[in-house]
Amino acid sequence: MDLSGIYTAAYWDRTYGGDRMAATFEKIMALPDDRSDNRARARRVDAVWRRLSGRSDAGRLLDVGSGLAVFPAAMRERGWSCLALDPDPRGAEHARRSAGVEAVAGDFMETEFAERFDLVSFNKVLEHVTDPHGMLCRTLECLAEGGVCYVELPDGEAALADSPGREEFFVEHYDAYSACSLAHLAAQAGFRTEILERLIEPSGKYTLRAFLTASRDR
Repeated sequence: MDLSGIYTAAYWDRTYGGDRMAATFEKIMALPDDRSDNRARARRVDAVWRRLSGRSDAGRLLDVGSGLAVFPAAMRERGWSCLALDPDPRGAEHARRSAGVEAVAGDFMETEFAERFDLVSFNKVLEHVTDPHGMLCRTLECLAEGGVCYVELPDGEAALADSPGREEFFVEHYDAYSACSLAHLAAQAGFRTEILERLIEPSGKYTLRAFLTASRDR
């Protein structure tokens, strides 16, 4: 199956066209904490980053493939300064308007940044790209000293034990990951895996999440 043209403007129109993006954003942001994947994610990422960095203040976040921008919105609420990057200009405009964060439209592999970031996040992004290794390698150039890369992916191994028809295996996902393959991908890209967790989110999604720092061997 040729998926080379799946992520076009037509994909954005089908997924977020009309007012669906803003409406979905508001719906997710209004969920109570115990039902919100996003609130749990922001709480965990913020706490782990502070522990790994040894800092008590919030930092500067680059959220790659921001989509609905619910994550940078939740991190902004926790005191973070956020830049959302989305390949579609409409996604970037949504992040500015609805999430209240800085945003830019562009390809992560081509966009030049005038700064380095304390945290770079890929929330359910790497399974949608053909070169996840290259994206992680590029991330090393974007991190400030002591910075952390946060990667979240569908847990294909756990999902397969449930059902091969689950959303973790939707056609727009180029790859399915296990904890082992995520750790291997990180190591090949020059990262040290500080924390790797498997969880079932409040929504029922099987998820892997990893906190990565630049390998000491680099």
